[in-house]
Amino acid sequence: MALTLGTILYVAILLINAMAVLSEDRFLARIGWSSAPVPTVAAGFQAYGAAYDQPGYPGAQDVSVKARLINLISAVRTLMRIPLIGLNLVVIGYELILGS
Repeated sequence: MALTLGTILYVAILLINAMAVLSEDRFLARIGWSSAPVPTVAAGFQAYGAAYDQPGYPGAQDVSVKARLINLISAVRTLMRIPLIGLNLVVIGYELILGS
């Protein structure tokens, strides 16, 4: 199988679909990849969801790879759900009409 632009596009769509359908309650929370803030007992502060822990603030340069992946999955699930419906319909229509 040759590595073409169409193949790269199919792989990208499949990966985005995989991230979009992940269930935070059933899968991500069980492995510790939930985007919900983790409350701490000390003075009612939150360890992950504090205002200055977010990207764009001066102290946020040392954000771990795991936190970035959690943010990426959360963003894909939020922003790409509706556009993916249209994109999947276009790809399905293309495959039905032209085949591969």
